[in-house]
Amino acid sequence: MARLRDTLRPALVLAALLLPPGLARAEPAGCSAPPEAMEAAPLPGSVAALSRGALRVMVVGSASTHGGGTSGPAATWPERLDKVLGAHVAPATVQVSVFGGRGTTAADHARIIAEEAPRLRPHLIIWQLGTVEAARGLSPDEMVEAVQDSVARLRASRGERTDVVLVDPQFSRFFRANADVETYRDRLRLAAAASGAQLFSRWTIMRHWAETERLDLERAPRASRTAVADQLHDCLARALTQFILQGTLRGARDRAGGERP
Repeated sequence: MARLRDTLRPALVLAALLLPPGLARAEPAGCSAPPEAMEAAPLPGSVAALSRGALRVMVVGSASTHGGGTSGPAATWPERLDKVLGAHVAPATVQVSVFGGRGTTAADHARIIAEEAPRLRPHLIIWQLGTVEAARGLSPDEMVEAVQDSVARLRASRGERTDVVLVDPQFSRFFRANADVETYRDRLRLAAAASGAQLFSRWTIMRHWAETERLDLERAPRASRTAVADQLHDCLARALTQFILQGTLRGARDRAGGERP
């Protein structure tokens, strides 16, 4: 660790990423995620952005990005990500911009990215998809094609300056029983691997919380469902923060290794 501190420049990345383990992992009881869902590969675009002091994040998705049963916009996981990730990487700044909405598909999101990314120049795109496709029985091949084409265009225009993290559907027993969710989850894994994007498995993490009786929105009493939804979104933001920090730290180590004589 001392060698990494001495080698990696500028110092801002160290301040943002090389936190004491207890601080970097601090999270409320019940928010811990299974290790297999938290393995992030290097995020070079995010490393470079933090080294300059500002990280622009573009979130694109369907209903959960704009409400998803929470008490209001400030309680959604993108808004909580803005606050939680920002606290971890200070004095660097984080700006989260959210696009999409209820009922939007991967094709809709791809059009939004094509229109908005040139203006925003995001360092990290978090793309939540698969729920609408599975619920409507839409073509998984078209979903994969939208991802691969969109990421290819980003790579052509921005190279490694923009990282892409795909987010799969949220866990639901009802959804699992009434839609072929696994087909879409499998295709998202393949789309991430083929395009060079990463996959944050919200399904795996939420299933873990439900099965361990930590957070189970479907079985929450009606009177407390909004409060549980708020807690769920907060925990998702914290898990995403840890995923991003791990990917950024790995990218920083790669960058440090490349700078060594």
